[in-house]
Amino acid sequence: MRLFKLNRLIPYLLLAPSLALTLFALGYPVYDLVRMSLHEVNRFGMLQQFVGLQNFSDLLRDPLFAPSLYRTLVWTFGIVVGTVLLSLPVALILNEPFIGRGIARTIILLPWAVSLAMTAIVWRWALSGQHGLLNATLMDLGLINAPIVWLATAQTSFPIAIGIGILVSIPFTVTVFLGGLSSVPGEIYDAARVDGATGLPLFRYITLPLLKPFFNLAVILNVIYVFNSFPIIWVLTEGGPANTTDILVTYLYKLAFRFGDLDVAATLSLIMFAILLAISVLFALLTRRGESRA
Repeated sequence: MRLFKLNRLIPYLLLAPSLALTLFALGYPVYDLVRMSLHEVNRFGMLQQFVGLQNFSDLLRDPLFAPSLYRTLVWTFGIVVGTVLLSLPVALILNEPFIGRGIARTIILLPWAVSLAMTAIVWRWALSGQHGLLNATLMDLGLINAPIVWLATAQTSFPIAIGIGILVSIPFTVTVFLGGLSSVPGEIYDAARVDGATGLPLFRYITLPLLKPFFNLAVILNVIYVFNSFPIIWVLTEGGPANTTDILVTYLYKLAFRFGDLDVAATLSLIMFAILLAISVLFALLTRRGESRA
């Protein structure tokens, strides 16, 4: 009996070191942020006097916080939805057998190997209002008569940034969907075709349900990744003009390293962590409820 109980404890004992390391790696930064958010912090990161929830109050009263939060939600929703909608048909095409499929898959995945900062730098050059490639191309085609300063206003720069975010997120999402499609047994499709299912019904009643776990994975990973994405907005506009393209992560950077408000920046980090945690938990609950109904 005692040996049986020991055998049941062995898996937990084997997991204990890695679990403890993970809790420390995740827990200590959160603990440190909580301490900083409850104190005044000088520019050198030294804790000063205890202020309680004063930093939270200062952050919520900051006129830049609410617009940055709203733009972050728009930014995240726009990129995730656009990425999923574009990646699924690309994955379906790349899953079909055709000549050059390996080369096509490689081309689709190549942008994933380039850093976001480098990609954003290339796009900033292409969108330059004076000598950018986009303006030159449009003028050569006769579509515009004078150069357009694409990054001068939020009305053009923010949608452009979302479009670039979609483009750089497609390779990863296509990879997730291709993994899901390759795991679907071909016998299921053969049986469905024998029963007369073709085209859209085959996609709707077989492909989509079997891809649901991979769809959920792509959505939640993209939400976490895009919500915290810094390079695109920062390289293109640095949150400008006049903070009109700031999202929470660029606003956080300015608070910490431009204004020196490390205590308020720590408070914002906690709020971002809480928002992401809430989104993840809510998505997991909705996914589980949908699976239970199915």
